[in-house]
Amino acid sequence: MASIRRELVALIERGAIPREQVVRAVALSGLHPSGRAWGVFLDRLLLWLGALALVFAVLFLVAYNWAEMGRLMRFGLVQAALLGAIAVYVWAEVRGAASDLVPRVALMAAALLLGVLLALVGQVYQTGADPWQLFFVWAVLMLPWALVARFDALWILWLGLLNLSLALYFRTWGGLFGLFGGDTGALWGLFILNTLALAVWELGARRWRWLSLGWPAQLLALGGGVPLTLLMMSWVVAERMTFSPVLPVYLLWLVALYVVYRHWRPDLFMLAGGCLSVIVVVTLLLGRHLLWQGGAESFLVLSMAVLALGAAAVFWLKRLHREMSS
Repeated sequence: MASIRRELVALIERGAIPREQVVRAVALSGLHPSGRAWGVFLDRLLLWLGALALVFAVLFLVAYNWAEMGRLMRFGLVQAALLGAIAVYVWAEVRGAASDLVPRVALMAAALLLGVLLALVGQVYQTGADPWQLFFVWAVLMLPWALVARFDALWILWLGLLNLSLALYFRTWGGLFGLFGGDTGALWGLFILNTLALAVWELGARRWRWLSLGWPAQLLALGGGVPLTLLMMSWVVAERMTFSPVLPVYLLWLVALYVVYRHWRPDLFMLAGGCLSVIVVVTLLLGRHLLWQGGAESFLVLSMAVLALGAAAVFWLKRLHREMSS
């Protein structure tokens, strides 16, 4: 839909479509959803909302009636819901459902119910496990389902569990093999995990069509870019700005971001995220030297610098957008 919109805008700007025919061209392009398209959208929305409502209904039912329910009742209810979700998936696959969304939704519900079951085990038996172990075991147990389903949303859930387990691990133990420590180590871990996942995702999408290059790749890019930007901000505000590995890594990340999403697979969202990261880091760097050592006029200089950086980024991104649309 976005490519159709860009092509239509480019044709209008070049004058290939007369002004009086623009309304008719928009109607014929299919940019405005038809009644059937609205029906499909509502059908999928209600399917997802219904599945999520059932999962959370089981969770809240057990939590609210915890004192009245026995151990067997709690486990029986959650396990019955889990088996029901798996049964729907198997039935939809065997019967060849009209839409492959039904088995995927069923398997997503089963994956969420698996987390409810693990949380129930930890609460009932008080195993003494750390919180990160719950999410890590959850990710390990649902990995075969993610491999079978070939569903990008399920893989994003799996990666989200790994991110959460990694962050909780650093909060619990404060380091990893003595190499990383504290919040800085957690940020390094999240950056490495999500950047590697993004690289594998980009390469895998060229072979497996079911891997979407839209929001999942953008979410992984945020998962890697935000921790690295925070690491750069920590380096800038440090008491002494000595050499740190984050500086060359940040520069290499920016170069790779530009090369990949400017030439290999153009993506304005990724480039805009890189621009925002540079603006934040440069602004903080200027603020360190201007505000900590200057007077009130430093605020004016800093605000002008932010406006200039923002204007330059917008100008560059708009020019790239015109190039991609042509």
